[in-house]
Amino acid sequence: MFENLIEVLKANPRKIVYTEGTDARILESADRLKKAGFLTPILVGNVEAVKAAAEKGGFDIEGLEILDPATYDKMDEMVATMVELRKGKMTEEECRAALAKGNYFGTMLVKMGVADALLGGATYSTADTVRPALQLVKTRKGANLVSSCFIMVPSDDREMLAMGDCAINISYEDTLDKEGNVKVSAAQKLAEVAVETAKTAKIFGMEPKVAMLSYSTKGSGKGANVDLVRNATAIAKEMAPEFAIDGEMQFDAAVSPVVGQLKFPGSPVAGYANTFIFPEIQSGNIGYKIAQRLGGYAAFGPILQGLNAPINDLSRGCDAEEVYQMSIITAALA
Repeated sequence: MFENLIEVLKANPRKIVYTEGTDARILESADRLKKAGFLTPILVGNVEAVKAAAEKGGFDIEGLEILDPATYDKMDEMVATMVELRKGKMTEEECRAALAKGNYFGTMLVKMGVADALLGGATYSTADTVRPALQLVKTRKGANLVSSCFIMVPSDDREMLAMGDCAINISYEDTLDKEGNVKVSAAQKLAEVAVETAKTAKIFGMEPKVAMLSYSTKGSGKGANVDLVRNATAIAKEMAPEFAIDGEMQFDAAVSPVVGQLKFPGSPVAGYANTFIFPEIQSGNIGYKIAQRLGGYAAFGPILQGLNAPINDLSRGCDAEEVYQMSIITAALA
């Protein structure tokens, strides 16, 4: 997988900004990327502090761009742009204070075209990475929410899997307008997650077969949760007829051809699924971690979906290898 993504980056040079430039894991990744030459890192932080941290860790970052919010020569322009983007929700002083922080400053570097992608979260929480992205980079036209996907890579010759959403959306609820009418239904949101996850799987070389997971297969169970998945399946099929999407189905029906075709005869997905859409975050988070810990899959993500530019979140428990790998994934999405 990574060989293919590196070839993409060699043909399409990209810059990635790291919001935590003094972190040893970030510096090790930046060192590796500098030596490899297919992706250009930008480090956020005090120049002397970043250089001192690199020297302490024995990392070579000579020649890499280090941008300090406190001395950035285009800060006034950045503040003005952020004030406009926030549309009266933040004053100039509030914007300037926010941009003094690496997460907001790095996100604005992407928004202003200085960098193509951003990777953060080595020390910031997921919320502190996603919030600036939603406020400044914002969702793509037509997107109603940001979601996430994990790409699951096996240790043997099994095929890769995609799983979403396992990290961002706790549940799916109707969005109402001021009059109380449904503006965006819960089923529309879940359908959007399915389509975005299929698109992400495609980027990683998969031919997505999307299973909309439930405790019911083709009407075997009843209830509001089943209705949500069934309705989302119908909407997702309309949104992206180019993808094989089917549901609602239980996990065994999704992965076992014998069970799948018995319970869901004729389905192009049942028994052959490689892209799994969970009905809420609890089952999604549990599901991908079972695949990771018991199934022998390496989990890459969460890969954020629906934004105008690639911005991804690291686990605070990540190591330098994960930073390096997520850097490649994030930049390739650009």
